[in-house]
Amino acid sequence: MNKKIHVGLVGYGKAGSAVASVLCNDPRFELCWIARRSASPELQTHPATDIPIVSLDQQSFSKLLERIPVDALVDFSVPESIHAYGEEIRKRNIMLVSAISAYSADDLAYAHDLARDIRVLCSPNITLGINFLLVAAKLLRKIAPFADVEILEQHFREKSEVSGTARRIAESLEVDGERITSLRLGGIVGHHEVIFGFPHQTVRLTHDSIRREAFGTGAAFALAQLAACSTGFYTFDDLLQQLMRAELIGGHVD
Repeated sequence: MNKKIHVGLVGYGKAGSAVASVLCNDPRFELCWIARRSASPELQTHPATDIPIVSLDQQSFSKLLERIPVDALVDFSVPESIHAYGEEIRKRNIMLVSAISAYSADDLAYAHDLARDIRVLCSPNITLGINFLLVAAKLLRKIAPFADVEILEQHFREKSEVSGTARRIAESLEVDGERITSLRLGGIVGHHEVIFGFPHQTVRLTHDSIRREAFGTGAAFALAQLAACSTGFYTFDDLLQQLMRAELIGGHVD
């Protein structure tokens, strides 16, 4: 990739801060600004950089995008944010990578509507490993639809809701949400496990997020792949399957 992708980041919690650090150190991207609902007076730039942290209480997305244009927007904030910036990125042809895990049906419908005009990727968990797990689990489910399936998710004690990633795994495998077991323990970043119960054997697919920087490497992967896609709506596993198909075809031709 010769031309850097200029990126704006929405959300600056624990995950957003880790994502910012990864994007800052990836030569394929230039992180131009970070937007949060309110910026504390003592934190005006990302640590050890001159990347501005702006408060959305004081500035609209329209003014921000006019002042500092970007090619892509990465969202690690809250579900309602998409409605605040959606029309602005549509008219400017800015691609969107969203890692929001709690979109409502209306939010997702709006994301699909944006995808009529721009490139949009939505993934409740944007780590590369969990999305590879999802592709592998869907394949195994097709091969063995008779197997029992249980989903286990573990997160830090303060996370109250059921993991959006676990819900997505359940939906993708067409299993009831009651098959999800949730545990909240200490400071676990994220653990997801899909257990297939066969007669006489068990298969476990497991993914652990060790550090939140995993979200950053996933966002970087999504940005690079989405830049090569045409206008439309994508999931992370869409991008992975495109790569797998290309690899299989390339391997066959060689």
